[in-house]
Amino acid sequence: MAITFGTDNLTESEYLAAKKQAWEAGAATRAFASLRSKRDELLTNSDWRVMPDSPLADDKKTEWIDYRKKLRDLPASYNNSTVVGTITWPTAPS
Repeated sequence: MAITFGTDNLTESEYLAAKKQAWEAGAATRAFASLRSKRDELLTNSDWRVMPDSPLADDKKTEWIDYRKKLRDLPASYNNSTVVGTITWPTAPS
């Protein structure tokens, strides 16, 4: 079965191979989007801990400030190859 795209006639297997290649080419973009989404959620959930009126002691606030900096810096520690693997998330203070 031939599938026509513009002026290209592809067999079904050629079409599926092209579709797979396009999906794999977008893996890093999807992985970075996922990383940023989870990172943003973690930052949002910890906002209250660093606010001036937070009930936490100053040393605990400092731990949370450091943790949040690690979260913000996280995307820069990965590249298009490594972001597709396992992400090592910083540990939240207790």
